[in-house]
Amino acid sequence: NLTLDLSPRLTAATGMDALSHNIEAFCAPGFHPMADGIAIEGIKLIKNSLIKAFHDGKDLKARSEMLAAASMGSTAFQKGLGTIHSLSHPINAQFNVHHGLTNAIFMPYVLTFNKELIERRIIKICDYLDLNKNFESFLDWILELRQELNIPHKLSDVIDTNKMNLDLLSKMALNDPSTP
Repeated sequence: NLTLDLSPRLTAATGMDALSHNIEAFCAPGFHPMADGIAIEGIKLIKNSLIKAFHDGKDLKARSEMLAAASMGSTAFQKGLGTIHSLSHPINAQFNVHHGLTNAIFMPYVLTFNKELIERRIIKICDYLDLNKNFESFLDWILELRQELNIPHKLSDVIDTNKMNLDLLSKMALNDPSTP
């Protein structure tokens, strides 16, 4: 009930943050079958409910599933996070942009960059979500989801990139606890 009045904009950003937690936890290297199971189910809940909660903030079932998925992501990421977060944290700190929004912007770029390392894991997610079993179908789902949620495609859509100190941001990203 506490989230029923959350704006569509914040619903989208917080939902994409939960999605990034679950995806990065599932794709993080290492053996942690409990975290993997929690993360993949969290992704499924988000697939089923984020758009519903975005379009109808009073949908209690969708809101409940999104809260469960967010909790699942924060449980699963004990396995680890990744570059989506490493890149987002410095931008959030320097430009006061919502964390979930930057995660959503960086997500397709990071997934594509890491394709060679995560493709087998992404195909497992596709199988569980009833998507075509290939990396491209998952990436298409992410891009379609962002479009439906009115998530900008580029960082320059939310900050003045001319004011970015790339040296500082790069050092911050490399030193971020999510980087390993």
